[in-house]
Amino acid sequence: MRLVSWNVNGLRAVVKKGFDQIFDDFGADVFALQETKLQEGQIDLEFPGYRSYWSYAEKKGYSGTCVFAKHEPLRVLHGLGVEHLDTEGRICALEFDDFWFVNVYTPNAQNELARIDHRMEWDDAFREFCVGLEQGTTPDGPNTADPKPVVMCGDFNVAHQEIDLKNPGPNRGNAGFSDEEREKFTALLDAGFIDTYRHLNPETTGVYSWWSYRFNARANNAGWRIDYFLVSRSLEDNVRMASIYSEVMGSDHCPVALEIEF
Repeated sequence: MRLVSWNVNGLRAVVKKGFDQIFDDFGADVFALQETKLQEGQIDLEFPGYRSYWSYAEKKGYSGTCVFAKHEPLRVLHGLGVEHLDTEGRICALEFDDFWFVNVYTPNAQNELARIDHRMEWDDAFREFCVGLEQGTTPDGPNTADPKPVVMCGDFNVAHQEIDLKNPGPNRGNAGFSDEEREKFTALLDAGFIDTYRHLNPETTGVYSWWSYRFNARANNAGWRIDYFLVSRSLEDNVRMASIYSEVMGSDHCPVALEIEF
């Protein structure tokens, strides 16, 4: 099974840059998007053989997630179950027979960590949400689903370790590389999840998934790895490949992918 995730930073713009061909070339079983920046009805985008599921932000032109899937899920969740955290369309979670697929666009802590308190609350709620799915708990309450492993992906807006960004020294304490955000990502892994790319490529350097539009960052590969596929530890032996497609253009992020067997 091939799973793909991409922060498109505005889906309507990416559609004008050849998104249809990129989508077809990947041939994914599930293709997750973040930062679609859409409201319902603002785009007519369909692919033969796929069903689409959308989560929208209340604020126009902001945030938003989407999942295209070849197989119809058992159910779809559009939030964490925390009202004030669920207004930005940041979660689109699909339950399949063998696993939960969670697409997430994590809030940015913003310049000078202006939104760090919100980010910390989000990280705790998201971790609880994913652990709950593993245990058979949804926002509806305990024992509302069958326990099953979780595959989560998306823009987590954090470079976990120094190896995950080009210039860790000058960026320490900045949004995306603050101690607080990194510690929350560690807590997520410690809760029973594996960073699939780093698990398979523990020493690989210079591979990133996001580059600033400023200072020719992409041309100089001055990037950050902030887009991930994480899986429940019980799926460790099912993972076959984790890839980052830095050559794919159209956004300030590039797609990341996971190949996994069930």
